[in-house]
Amino acid sequence: MKSLLKEGAGFPNRLLYTLAVIAGVSVANLYYNQPLLDMIRQELGITTIAANHIALYAQCGYALGLLFLIPLADLYSRRRILLIDLTSLVLALFATALASNISAIHFCSFVIGICSVVPQFFIPFAAQYSRPEDKNRNVGIVLSGLLTGILASRIISGAVGEWLGWREMYLIAAILMLFSAIIIFRVLPDAKSNFSGSYGALMRSLFTLLRQYPLLRLHSVRAALAFGAFMCFWASLAFKMAQAPFYAGSDVVGMLGLCGVVGALTATFSGKYIGRVGVFRFNCIGALLQLTAWGLFLAGADYYLPLIGGILLIDIGMQCIQLSNQATLFELCPSASNRINTIFMSCYFIGGSFGTLLSGMVWSLYGWPGVVGVGALLSLSSLTITLFVKK
Repeated sequence: MKSLLKEGAGFPNRLLYTLAVIAGVSVANLYYNQPLLDMIRQELGITTIAANHIALYAQCGYALGLLFLIPLADLYSRRRILLIDLTSLVLALFATALASNISAIHFCSFVIGICSVVPQFFIPFAAQYSRPEDKNRNVGIVLSGLLTGILASRIISGAVGEWLGWREMYLIAAILMLFSAIIIFRVLPDAKSNFSGSYGALMRSLFTLLRQYPLLRLHSVRAALAFGAFMCFWASLAFKMAQAPFYAGSDVVGMLGLCGVVGALTATFSGKYIGRVGVFRFNCIGALLQLTAWGLFLAGADYYLPLIGGILLIDIGMQCIQLSNQATLFELCPSASNRINTIFMSCYFIGGSFGTLLSGMVWSLYGWPGVVGVGALLSLSSLTITLFVKK
């Protein structure tokens, strides 16, 4: 399908759902490592901090990929960009499976992070080319695919890691991305450029957009803090579950991700309620759900039921915050949708990287109570910003 689409004219549902599925498969590469961290630590004989940095390097790479790659979609063909990106991703996944030391895994994780930004090419695409009345719904469907991929990745990698090994998980991921690249190249239509000028001018325009739209700054910062809290939990869960009283392997850690899939799937229909409920209320609800989850993680730290309830709440809360902040930003300047998404998601994953870093630090110093304290503080900071500005 190589014909040009017309902005706001809509596109087939089969394309929308294809993008949602591949968004999930692509972003999963960023999170396969989480249930496998303790397994990698044991095989390579490294510290928990070094193992935690596998996730940190992936998050940092993703943030840089968002900042420097996504704006290119306003300047060049998405199809061409994605072909190069996905080829690099496949090579990095294969290299991780063959890596013999932690330095190589850190480097490959960084490259995997950079190249896993594929879904962030799809979300602005859905916003820009959907009919106005379908925009929030379509963005929600693609975002639902992304969130489901994040959560399902932990289930899949946990099971594969336990049954086959962590290296085999990365081999399977490389094969999945090879098939995804073929599909994307066949079904993604071309889209006209939204920017005339050099790459340098394109990047400078990001600062112009930041100055021009205060809501862009607000939405980005509070969502980043909430995502930092979200990642704070998942970055240390494998280490906690490996200890007493659970003594659980990667398969159990992965299965806990299944609890969050229920929350992620609600993104499919919750987008249409943003206008009715309001962004302010969506953010308040999301932050309060996260804080409730942290209470469960602390009070029921040694029991499965409170952990499962907390995972449901923290995932639904995160979804409320991300969807309400991200989907509404595309209305600010539709012709700059890729750059607006770049700013939002770069801040978002900087927040995630910060939460991952803090999680590793406080785990080594204070254990699980330290992780809960830092995560709750990040969620509370997001809520405070929302209550202060009342938007």
